[in-house]
Amino acid sequence: MSSLDQKVIDSVREILDSLLLGYGFELVDIEYRREGRGWVLRIYIDKDGGVSVEDCARISRELGTLLDLNDIIPGTYNLEISSPGLTRALKKVRDFERFKGKLLKIKTMKDIQGRRVFIGRLIDFVGNVASVEMDGHVYFIPYDEIERANLELDF
Repeated sequence: MSSLDQKVIDSVREILDSLLLGYGFELVDIEYRREGRGWVLRIYIDKDGGVSVEDCARISRELGTLLDLNDIIPGTYNLEISSPGLTRALKKVRDFERFKGKLLKIKTMKDIQGRRVFIGRLIDFVGNVASVEMDGHVYFIPYDEIERANLELDF
């Protein structure tokens, strides 16, 4: 990611923090990248009870206006506001704290006890270490070693 792309993301994050707080939403993630023939600014939001289509439309209208007024993004782009979905990514420490007890999938940057992929229940998250129960064993996965983590569907 270029420094200009990061600057756009940081500027959008500043605007979003106050906008989302007013509605009780949580900012899950921001993506700004070239796709196909143009640029896409994709915002993932969440709240207790989930996000509706009307929520996404409201935030899209208000954020679009604020971005235009502040001239944050050079050139044309598509703005997309979305829910993170049922298999949302866990990106922040507080995500791991929030989803204790849930089924998740973690991919690590290097082997931990002979594995790099863990699908199990998040038992705890203490001292930046995720405790995951899988196949009757508990694995301790340091946050700094997690390449990617997502909730899994739990039937």
